[in-house]
Amino acid sequence: MEARCQRGPRSGTPPGGHNDVVRNGGVSFWWQQVGLPTPTDRLDGDVTCDVAIVGAGLTGLWTGYYLHAADPSLDIRLVEAEFAGFGASGRNGGWLSSELPGSPRAYAAAAGAAGLEAMRAAVRGSVHEVIAVAGSEDIDADIRLSGVLHVARSQAQAERLDGELSAAQVAERIRIAGAVSGHLDPDCARVHPAKLVGGVARAVRERGVRIHEGTRAVRIEPGAVVTDRGTVRAAVVLRCLEGFTAGLRGHRREWLPMNSAIIATAPLTDAQWAEIGWAGEELLGDEAHAYCYAQRTADGRIAMGGRGIPYRFGSRTDVDGRTQDWTVESLRSTLTSLFPSLAGIAIDHAWCGVLGVPRDWSASVSFDPATGLGHAGGYVGSGLTATNLAGRTLRDLVLGKDTDLTALPWTDHVVRRWEPEPLRWAGVHALYRLYRAADRREDAGLGRTSRIARIANVVAGR
Repeated sequence: MEARCQRGPRSGTPPGGHNDVVRNGGVSFWWQQVGLPTPTDRLDGDVTCDVAIVGAGLTGLWTGYYLHAADPSLDIRLVEAEFAGFGASGRNGGWLSSELPGSPRAYAAAAGAAGLEAMRAAVRGSVHEVIAVAGSEDIDADIRLSGVLHVARSQAQAERLDGELSAAQVAERIRIAGAVSGHLDPDCARVHPAKLVGGVARAVRERGVRIHEGTRAVRIEPGAVVTDRGTVRAAVVLRCLEGFTAGLRGHRREWLPMNSAIIATAPLTDAQWAEIGWAGEELLGDEAHAYCYAQRTADGRIAMGGRGIPYRFGSRTDVDGRTQDWTVESLRSTLTSLFPSLAGIAIDHAWCGVLGVPRDWSASVSFDPATGLGHAGGYVGSGLTATNLAGRTLRDLVLGKDTDLTALPWTDHVVRRWEPEPLRWAGVHALYRLYRAADRREDAGLGRTSRIARIANVVAGR
């Protein structure tokens, strides 16, 4: 794949007074490291194939990968508005995690306790499936199966976490200011998102699956994907757009495009690493309602993410990954709150992306043989692993197989649509104001989860 390194715009001196210049946007730090791909194989007029997949993020790529492996005779084509991995697949925090992509309550209501446990086991197994495929396909994505360390920094957070690690045991791994307790989930791996999605795209292309980049889908209907460069006709049409679903005609209220922002520091010195520990390279997250997530990168930086502006009016998405200066400063403040010794560290890059959020915060996979239409997504921020499980599940659904995967409780899971504007915008922003207010109360010494957060969860449908 041809690549050209593009640089996003740089912010000026931030409000906090730091004199480092932050590269902002340019899709993501991950893509800037490896070089932005130039879109290739644009659609040129009308074509016909067996399976048309809209979206060349990891959901679409994994679906194409597993469908071709199951039936190499299939003519499979992906349609992508930008380039493979342009969206959340190439912008995320690099957590290949066993976290459930949705509400345990919703999945248990659909399939009972046994179904919920089957879903948990399938997600956990998908972590190791991705690692195995990366090995067999020679995808070097800086993968390290180091686990994820969840940390409580207040008594209320500790109550929610119910972790097995004491403050001292947390400090043996990572020295985090104010840590009260922790929990280590071993089934989580650190990855480089752009290297992973780029590697999967390469593997898909090598099998003869075509990815029509620079080709924007305008409308999906039974038997056809109408694009700005022609129509792809296929008996099977699969929508795999995740956070960009709202941009497709007729789908604006289906999944909310929730924004998440990330910063990447300059490489830390040996002395700085010695001060904070983190020799095990675990993933790191906290238990705040407006939570953060972080990784120690393979080249010795800290990449940390969290919410900036949670939602843009009318389900709009970002431009080229650029985020707000105040969001950069908020994440910088979170970083130095966790690690006071890093005060003044340079932030090299900031960016944002969108994730798909259904009204009940639970992902779904579906296929209707009568219409040939299917979809997968709504991973609520846990998509790096769930995309692989979704791809294998769509494979079985399309091929008409009844398997353990098609029996999982997210299959054909249906939820109501999000409210129309301006209710959608006002509601989401109000919810996050409530979550931040709850965090402030808990940080001030409240020993239990704030009622404000409990109310917000009910309103949100979580």
